[in-house]
Amino acid sequence: MKHPLRTRIKKDIVSEFVPPSVRTSDVIILCSGMPGYPAQSELMFLLAKLGYWVFLPRYRGSWESGGSLLKISPHEDILDLIDSLSDGFTSIWDGKVYKINNPKVRIIGSSFGGPAAILASTHKNVKKVVALSPVIDWRIESETEPLNKLKDFTLGAFGNGYRVNIKDWNKLKSGSFYNPISVVGSLNKKKIYVIHAKDDDVVYPSGSILFAEKLGCSFTLLKSGGHLSLSDIWRNASMRKKVLEFLG
Repeated sequence: MKHPLRTRIKKDIVSEFVPPSVRTSDVIILCSGMPGYPAQSELMFLLAKLGYWVFLPRYRGSWESGGSLLKISPHEDILDLIDSLSDGFTSIWDGKVYKINNPKVRIIGSSFGGPAAILASTHKNVKKVVALSPVIDWRIESETEPLNKLKDFTLGAFGNGYRVNIKDWNKLKSGSFYNPISVVGSLNKKKIYVIHAKDDDVVYPSGSILFAEKLGCSFTLLKSGGHLSLSDIWRNASMRKKVLEFLG
């Protein structure tokens, strides 16, 4: 297989996926940041070779998926994907139906996808979650990428790659929507590992520091590294080791 396969679930959500080479119920879901095209073929094939089913969904309202971005919390897209694994899902390319019985799910999310990973950790089938440079509290806006600037850039530079109602976008400012710090008391500290860098000027590490203190979850504050993304797992052997050891 040279390219990831694709499936569509709940009518709207398109997800790339790569089956493992061995029979397993272990799954990794990748929650990408935004804006940017969610392409992680190298990482997906690497994780598949290690014995995982690997999925990279497009959030509702972005890229090939239908719907409107942020009409509902993006973590709901991840929960819908998890529920589809044991129900059965179809490869759009060849019509083959796959089914994963009793899936054991791990999630890796970065930046915008960090909240999706953390909030989806409450699903009973999710065993572990790693969040890289996650947005923990949308009310903490950086000078480099404040919400209004991010909105204007995303809509201007990516066009219909992201379809979002401004009213829905502004829900991020409320602090109660798609905002991990607002539900920290309901999360399981044993499931979550946060990695952030001190010199991240896109998403300040202060949110992750406070979150880790309140939750008591595993946390690594790197001296440098900037704004971490899923690609760092592919490129950085040390990072990859930390992530895989926690996922188990």
